[in-house]
Amino acid sequence: MLVLLLDTQISRVANDEGTLVELYVPRKCSSSSRIIAATDHAAVQIDLVDVDPKTGRMVPGKVIRYAICGEIRCMGESDDCILRLAKRDGLIPANF
Repeated sequence: MLVLLLDTQISRVANDEGTLVELYVPRKCSSSSRIIAATDHAAVQIDLVDVDPKTGRMVPGKVIRYAICGEIRCMGESDDCILRLAKRDGLIPANF
């Protein structure tokens, strides 16, 4: 649970333990390393997970996350970027 602490000048958010946390943590594009603004509504975040073959459920802690900014998506380069990142991380063979 997050609690909003109103200060005279700055509003801060604290978690259950009372530790102050940031209101907004910006993401970076996995391909271009650009900061993804909160107003970038064309940006996407894709999570690729390992799946347990017996249960068909996600294996906890085995997540690879790619964030693609709206500028790259508007250029039509997001599929190439995701393919390049997946090759780099070993999800797809290099000769694909």
